[in-house]
Amino acid sequence: MTESTHPHTPDLLLHQRDARGVHRLTLNSPSSFNTLSEAMLSALQQALDLIARDDQARVLVLEAAGKAFCAGHNLKEMRAQPELTYYQKLFAQCTRVMLSIQKLPVPVIARVQGLATAAGCQLVAQCDLAVSVDTATFGVNGIDVGLFCATPSVPLVRNMHAKQAMEMLLTGGFISAAEAQNRGLVNRVCLATELDAQVDALVQSILAKPREAVRLGKALFYQQREMGIEAAYQLAGQTMACNMVHEVAQEGVQAFIEKRAPTWRG
Repeated sequence: MTESTHPHTPDLLLHQRDARGVHRLTLNSPSSFNTLSEAMLSALQQALDLIARDDQARVLVLEAAGKAFCAGHNLKEMRAQPELTYYQKLFAQCTRVMLSIQKLPVPVIARVQGLATAAGCQLVAQCDLAVSVDTATFGVNGIDVGLFCATPSVPLVRNMHAKQAMEMLLTGGFISAAEAQNRGLVNRVCLATELDAQVDALVQSILAKPREAVRLGKALFYQQREMGIEAAYQLAGQTMACNMVHEVAQEGVQAFIEKRAPTWRG
């Protein structure tokens, strides 16, 4: 697999899509603990936009180099421009990246090999799935420097119970990978030597399913979550109807009736 870097920063590696349709993005600024600098956010946005347009994409694995997964925003960069308009632009830029992950038509798996704090924890929470090493820690500790982690709270409270999220936000306390799994922030926790195998097991499970059904399902999952129950059921019913008339579901159901494995294209 070849690697390429964004033309304006070496901080993000966009790996060539493999034969299975799996993309990988590597946060590659270990010396800064992979902070979400302006350059990093810009590179992430462009890479996500590129993957969104790839009809052959099936899964995106988001990973990082070094000891930390992501330590959040670059505080030195932020402190250098103490202006409201700058901060509004920066957080809007970060929000676009987070929403692009949710809107991506393929599942995004966070491969967490180390510390994920503040907007880095937000990044893990925003991904559809997450696999973590058992030594990783998670926190939204902006409060320690007088900055409540408001934007990280958005996906955090959508992953875990409100009081659990609020405790982390108010105290700045960190939780272990095991506790992150108990609270719903990550799906799987494993030894570092097992991390790639665990990620690939999830990838393989997704690749075994038809792309169109996964695309429809992911979009529906996030849309209905923000609705009242009646509107959610209406949207879910319409989604299932559209899914059912698609050739992948027709083939899947026919295969079930005929007691054979389905044959899907893509």
